[in-house]
Amino acid sequence: MNAKEVSNELLTFIQNSPSMFHSIQSIRTYLDEAGFTYVPEETSWNLEKGKNYYTIRNHSSIIAFKIGKELDNYHFQMCASHSDSPTFKIKSVPELKGQGEYLKLDVEAYGGMIDATWFDRPLTVAGRVLVRNGNAIENKLIYIDKDLLLIPNVAIHFNREVNKGVALNRQIDLCPLFSCGKAKEGDFKKMIAKEAGVADEDLLGTDLFLVNRQRPCIWGYQDEFISSPKLDDLQCAFTTLKAFLASSNEHDISIYACFDNEEVGSNTKQGAMSTFLKDTLKRINTNLHMNDEDYYKAIAKSFLVSADNAHAVHPNHPEKTDAVNCAYMNKGLVIKESANQKYTTDAFSRSVLMQICHMAGTPFQTFANRSDVLGGSTLGNLSNIQVSVHAVDIGLPQLSMHSTYETAGVEDTATTIAALTKYYSTNIDITNFDHVEFK
Repeated sequence: MNAKEVSNELLTFIQNSPSMFHSIQSIRTYLDEAGFTYVPEETSWNLEKGKNYYTIRNHSSIIAFKIGKELDNYHFQMCASHSDSPTFKIKSVPELKGQGEYLKLDVEAYGGMIDATWFDRPLTVAGRVLVRNGNAIENKLIYIDKDLLLIPNVAIHFNREVNKGVALNRQIDLCPLFSCGKAKEGDFKKMIAKEAGVADEDLLGTDLFLVNRQRPCIWGYQDEFISSPKLDDLQCAFTTLKAFLASSNEHDISIYACFDNEEVGSNTKQGAMSTFLKDTLKRINTNLHMNDEDYYKAIAKSFLVSADNAHAVHPNHPEKTDAVNCAYMNKGLVIKESANQKYTTDAFSRSVLMQICHMAGTPFQTFANRSDVLGGSTLGNLSNIQVSVHAVDIGLPQLSMHSTYETAGVEDTATTIAALTKYYSTNIDITNFDHVEFK
């Protein structure tokens, strides 16, 4: 497929992933179609060399793995991304009665979004609900395919200083409007129960989030740009998945991981800081009749690509980025570095990825924050708390990170897939922490 076709597939993937739970369902669909076997965490595993598997935690994180047939120099080659994006979570008691007959929703911020980008857009809700079925509790995905809500701006006539910048109060200013009279208190829960196909009293718990209904698009006279909700980080979840599925390597165990809760710190049972990755790797090791010593040797020879989108130079504010360690859309994947170790990249891991890009014939760029700007962190270092391996942080360059509608380049998805396919397909043989051969 050419770059535009790949970008269209990416945008379809994002549209099918309105919440982190749907993201994992979308990824699972790709894996099922590729013949992977689902191994639930709560069951006994019986893994075989040459076979492909995946497991899920909390319906919002997933780890897939391909076991090579020839594991004489056993190690893991991994990519990790995240399934969540900044949004607003609907509280368990969801309705707020306003003046007159207004009915609003009570929401709280999930992650660090740009609040003002949520105004005056058609919104809906998506996530999961837990429902009673006899003596059992079941999980159901919810997405209401309808322009359902909107957060209205205050008219400029009532806020003359709005264009000078306004401090928003999330408890007051960012409550979505649900009805102006036709819906009554209790109707939101009734609506969710109806969508789930259960009686009101059988709706027990909800993890529901606001979703921007604005359609993704490819735009520009030369079709240079893509814009969509959730590019951070579903673009990386998609590119790493496509590369993982397209690759073949009989001499390692290839790992694809997509974790939840990166936007709120990753310190949950399903986040990158959890035991999910370590538990999965150790279970693979045990199932292949390897001992603890084999596991520690494998970890010392393993490599992780932590994939989370990167900042492109802003066309109106180039001064926000470093003068030379900066990235542009459609110029290739970005290797992210940080002296304060917010990113995992060091000289060794950078060199490995540069060689992979050279072998793949794909472009790459470097990003570091301005020295007077404190950057954010991502999931690579957090996962390394549990599974300490050589790792490099990468991303695809984008504008408007954490806006509800973000922008990136059409070319970068395809070239990143090509680079990571080469990464997964190459046997990276690491010895003594400072020597590597590509086979």
